[in-house]
Amino acid sequence: MIDPHLPYSEQLRRRADRLGTMCVHAGESPGADGALDPAIVMSSAFAFTSAEHAARAFRGEDDDTWIYGRWGNPTVRALEHKLAALEGAEAACATSSGMAAIAGVLLANCEAGDHIVAPRSMYAESARLLRERLPKLGITTTFVERSREAYAEAVTEKTRLFYVETPSNPTLGIVDIQAIVELARSLETGACGARGRPRVIVDGTFATPFAQTPLALGADLVMHSMTKGLSGHGDVIGGAVMGSRALVDAAQEAIVKGFGGVLAPLSAWLVARGLRTFALRQERACATAAELAAALAAHARVAVVHHPSLASHPGHALAQRQMHAYGAVLSFELRAEAGVDAVDQGRKVLEALRVATHAVSLGDVRTLVVHPASTTHSTMPAETRRLGGITDGLFRVSCGLESSGDLRADFDQALER
Repeated sequence: MIDPHLPYSEQLRRRADRLGTMCVHAGESPGADGALDPAIVMSSAFAFTSAEHAARAFRGEDDDTWIYGRWGNPTVRALEHKLAALEGAEAACATSSGMAAIAGVLLANCEAGDHIVAPRSMYAESARLLRERLPKLGITTTFVERSREAYAEAVTEKTRLFYVETPSNPTLGIVDIQAIVELARSLETGACGARGRPRVIVDGTFATPFAQTPLALGADLVMHSMTKGLSGHGDVIGGAVMGSRALVDAAQEAIVKGFGGVLAPLSAWLVARGLRTFALRQERACATAAELAAALAAHARVAVVHHPSLASHPGHALAQRQMHAYGAVLSFELRAEAGVDAVDQGRKVLEALRVATHAVSLGDVRTLVVHPASTTHSTMPAETRRLGGITDGLFRVSCGLESSGDLRADFDQALER
């Protein structure tokens, strides 16, 4: 994990070195024609050699036989092998988007009458799924603070899942994954009914496998929006689920085959291409985020900076214990000024930026800045935002690959204006 006695830059270099070869080679080998890159297989259907061959395939007795594009694809399979290697998982399932992965995992593991415990501060569309859409199917959620005690107090005999998002979007809150896993395992004896203990599922999008590996901490499944840091170039939409073979197969049966959340072969190829430089990109972006967080924390016009690299962050010590790096995303709040509207103040800062780009998403090669209260989290009720610490003066920054010095200067001039 993160050693406070070792320079952060050296730890990032070691982490990148550990993952570098895996990023390039996992799931890939030269094809029969010698091509180094996996082929983009665009066929929707695949031929059988005989009637018996087809029957075996449909009985699930031949894993090497391709049937239909919604059931599986060679290009997507190659990506899934790479994803599983990065998370240290038995298996991975690639999906059409991050929300397809999240919604599919929830629906694959829950049925009418089940209950979920989730954090108050989280990605707005995930929260909306839990708050508005799943209750129509008889699946309810209790939103709590990030502590083990809060999760424990919310448990009922119907609790099926502990949902974890860490670091959280957009306040960079840190959840103790091991503590939630231990809580789930303490319920093994049947406190949650005949279906057994709650499963722990983690949205690891903000951290990426570079900065955090939840499965190694005992989580059952980890989900990602591959749109973000994994693909890294802002040109593809995709999601992923990683974990044990049994749980991933169940998720794939529901998400891809059942609900049709299929990742296109070209999208899979683009993500795999992006992953080859994943370790290098994350090393640079994580270093920049820590430098920018420190600079903003010292700025007179900034009230608070949310990034676990800062000793002032309430999750700093926990992040050191469970993360490999502090991540490439931070958020900060402007200092309130008498008689000045926080939203209007924020708009002026955004419009003054020249290097950073005002856009949603994260994990791009470009540094992206967004005002959550008026954009990404605008669907969240104002009181819910307040309880989750998402203020009107909060900005989320996803650091890219620009010069850290140029970025610091850009934010400095925008804040001074």
